Amino acid sequence: MGSSIRTKIFEISTSSHTDFVNVTPLVKTFVMDSGIKSGLCVIYVPHTTAAVFINEGADPDVVKDIAYKLNSLIQWEDPNYKHIEGNSAAHIKSAIIGNSRVIPVSDGKLLLGTWEAIFFAEFDGPRRRKLIVTLIGE
Repeated sequence: MGSSIRTKIFEISTSSHTDFVNVTPLVKTFVMDSGIKSGLCVIYVPHTTAAVFINEGADPDVVKDIAYKLNSLIQWEDPNYKHIEGNSAAHIKSAIIGNSRVIPVSDGKLLLGTWEAIFFAEFDGPRRRKLIVTLIGE
């Protein structure tokens, strides 16, 4: 059996200015339906004011704490920002968190830790966004 590449683009709707959407079920279903048993899952966000991260998904207060601390460290308004669109804070948060993640796949499953979940991070919403998931494997 040879290598295979499968890509799916998901549309994610965010409901607030800063919003974290648990996309783990979407990605897990795509991996399961793909037939790929072993390989890599690459998750990519093609937006400069959004990101993707992995963290605890069991306790919703964890992502609330992450949002709280990001918002307190990176203020939305700052007289020293130069970006004319007025969303410099969203760009900074996105740059810090990052726009991609790679997760190993084994036996047709994502090798996430027991409490780990995949979150789409919105920093300039609400909006409709894209999440690109590419599977590389066999």
